[in-house]
Amino acid sequence: MYNLLRELERREAEKEYLQVGLVGCGQMGSGMVNLTHKMPGLRITAIADLEVERGIRAFTEVGYGEEDIVVTEKVDEAQKALERGRVVVTPSAHLLPKVGMLSALVEATGSPEVGAQVAWQAILNGKNIVMLNVETDVTVGWILKRLADRAGVVYTVSAGDEPGAVIELYRFAKALGFQVVCIGKGKNNPVDFFATPDTCREEALRKNMNPKMLCAFVDGTKTMVEMAEVSNATGALPDIPGMHGAKVDVPDLPRVYIPKRDGGIFERDFVVDYSTGKVAPGVFVIFTTDSPHLRQDLKFYSMGEGPYYILYRPYHLCSFETPLSVAKACFFGEPTINSLYFHSEVVAVAKRDLSPGQFIDGIGGFDVFGKIYTAQEARSLHAVPIGVIHHAKVLRPVARGEVLTYQDVALDEDSFVVRLRKLQDMVMESDGAWSL
Repeated sequence: MYNLLRELERREAEKEYLQVGLVGCGQMGSGMVNLTHKMPGLRITAIADLEVERGIRAFTEVGYGEEDIVVTEKVDEAQKALERGRVVVTPSAHLLPKVGMLSALVEATGSPEVGAQVAWQAILNGKNIVMLNVETDVTVGWILKRLADRAGVVYTVSAGDEPGAVIELYRFAKALGFQVVCIGKGKNNPVDFFATPDTCREEALRKNMNPKMLCAFVDGTKTMVEMAEVSNATGALPDIPGMHGAKVDVPDLPRVYIPKRDGGIFERDFVVDYSTGKVAPGVFVIFTTDSPHLRQDLKFYSMGEGPYYILYRPYHLCSFETPLSVAKACFFGEPTINSLYFHSEVVAVAKRDLSPGQFIDGIGGFDVFGKIYTAQEARSLHAVPIGVIHHAKVLRPVARGEVLTYQDVALDEDSFVVRLRKLQDMVMESDGAWSL
């Protein structure tokens, strides 16, 4: 039985800090730098960001002086700087996997292309890799996990995002022998599938967010990606394409987010879904038991009349929880959550009429949003995963609201994530994974 806090405190007392590299120093990344500077036993000591000033600013905020920060694109210079107790900033994400002083990397760009490259290079260089980038995992995480297993390193999606938070509730319920019927999250705004960076710009600036990032939340893509992650980690499926997303508050979830035969909305017995009621920023699991004795006990424990019950966590702390995934991976070889299966796919759907010759701008843009399907349904449609759609060339007209197929577009063959996805598809085909 491991004790994470004890190991962190031991390292703090002995000044043996776990040194971590961060790729992407935006809102999430910079918060993580500030957090790790306060927590015991772990420090972010290297940052890769195309905007070098963001990395410098993050280190300056926590007290590093100009003389403590080394800006470089050379591996040996970065290594020597860390050995001397300095910190490193680089514009090159490809540098950090090669720096020996770093025990793990955190990928926090949200870009499937960059995420796939960094994860691949981390695994090749024997480094544990924590993905604060669910978009990458639902696209190519199946193969990255298997490559990492063979290399003897941990590849994992981060704690803090909803998938990492709700998996704890799921494992708790399953470990106690309960039957889980729904794994879900709250969404704090109504879905507007056709939102664009322009329509989100005012709110984004007010919240100090990138308009594209906010757009990916508003248009539902982020929610679809997060619940596909949960599906591929547990085997639960979306009940319908896009899920239901009903407006249901926490007390009513055990009466609504259950099978139809018992008065609920689901055709399936084991599903992923989300609610636009008063649930966010929380996550939940709906479970049941056929034992009359346990039902009586659950009533005594103030869990309700049953036969369906809810486990509810009212918060998730995003990047603040990521260092816990890093520590678990490095100290105990334990992933937080990753793709054990490939049961769900997030496909690209047109936000507007698309014309031949046009190049698609990708997640959070003007052209497409993501929608969850079962993997089998997506495959039967020849649907294109949203994680590989960036810079695809439109070959024939696609109407607003239509799923994009491989016949509609030519993918960017120079893209690493496109090539890795093709490899994953071939391996899954040979392993029979598509038939699951």
